[in-house]
Amino acid sequence: MKTMFNHGVKFFFTMLFVSCAAITMAQTTIPAPTTPMVPNKPEALPADTAKKLGKDTALTKKDTIPVKKIPTGPKVGIAGLNHDHIHLILNEYRNGNVNIVGIAEPDKKLWAKYGKMYGVPDSLFFEDLKTMCLARKPVIVLGYNAVGKHIDVVETCAPLHISVMVEKPLAATLEQARRMEFLALKYYISLLTNYETTWYPSVQSAYNTVKTDSVGIIRKMVFHDGHQGPREIGCSEDFLSWLTDPILNGAGALNDFGCYGANMMTWLMQGQRPIAVTAVARHYKPSVYPKVEDDATIIVEYPNATGMIEASWNWPYGIKDMEIFGAKGYIHTFDKDSVEVRVNNSVHSFKAPALPAPADAPVPYFTAALKNPIKSHNDRSSLRYNMIVMQILDAAKRSIKEGKRIVL
Repeated sequence: MKTMFNHGVKFFFTMLFVSCAAITMAQTTIPAPTTPMVPNKPEALPADTAKKLGKDTALTKKDTIPVKKIPTGPKVGIAGLNHDHIHLILNEYRNGNVNIVGIAEPDKKLWAKYGKMYGVPDSLFFEDLKTMCLARKPVIVLGYNAVGKHIDVVETCAPLHISVMVEKPLAATLEQARRMEFLALKYYISLLTNYETTWYPSVQSAYNTVKTDSVGIIRKMVFHDGHQGPREIGCSEDFLSWLTDPILNGAGALNDFGCYGANMMTWLMQGQRPIAVTAVARHYKPSVYPKVEDDATIIVEYPNATGMIEASWNWPYGIKDMEIFGAKGYIHTFDKDSVEVRVNNSVHSFKAPALPAPADAPVPYFTAALKNPIKSHNDRSSLRYNMIVMQILDAAKRSIKEGKRIVL
């Protein structure tokens, strides 16, 4: 009897040990995901987009399963997937830095493409923007669709009191921009425009130098913005289908790259409207871009200064630089970080300090802008400044068409 009792006790403790071990394993073992977060053979990105993303190991390592952060922050909706800049925000989503609650895109091929590439679940995709907005109730919608369709995003979101941020430029035409402005003011929403150069430390450093009067009053500004061409650098066919269309993009290189200079010029001039615009367009590659100009030069006149915008799809390499000639000195931003300041015989070349949050990237910026919209009224993303940008671009197109200087 005693022997049977001892065996029973041993059996009981043996089973208890096994059960505890099983529970411990269940709590510490991470289950294998049913859907990989990234494809085994990631799609090659356009050269400029890949450069902005940096060396992201999740895009290059086959067997890496990223640990996804739970996203926080405002509820964000996406309108459209046919703009190649979509890679930037979806990369933020994959890293858990933006709380995307819905994506509206009628082309289901793009659902599959980006869902697989960035681990976006099918439940986030909608065919219709209004349906997505009503179902998921985002507080802001980011437009990654054709520039000529930005107005459709605002027409849908403004009556629902949902703010909007679109990729540059604000609209394809000044007429569209005026309608968007009317809706934004009527429904009290923020309507922002996202420019890559807004997040350049070099540009902010140049602006700060001008504000301190180190180089004196601005007399001339020159902006070079361009690259070899969107087809030449490997942009997707979905992107090219509207980027090279005069209706869907509003122009070619003039709108695509001319908007950068117009935007920074307006900012440097503290929102002052120019008095006249003169422009020339060239069509160097009609076999590649048959419908739109691929090079444009725009001269913008102010009462005491002149600005020159050089926008091109024809340069041997990509460039976004800026020169400011003041009454006492000169500033040259060579790229995202490098700056040179010349005052008298003194030359100072340096790397601009990193931008502080929330001025360092689109997601923290629009989060802050939603919390305090008054602060964003007079900056490069603001509706006020981008309405002036649209007036400059519209006058440039009229100048090209009519062959004369356009007085505003």
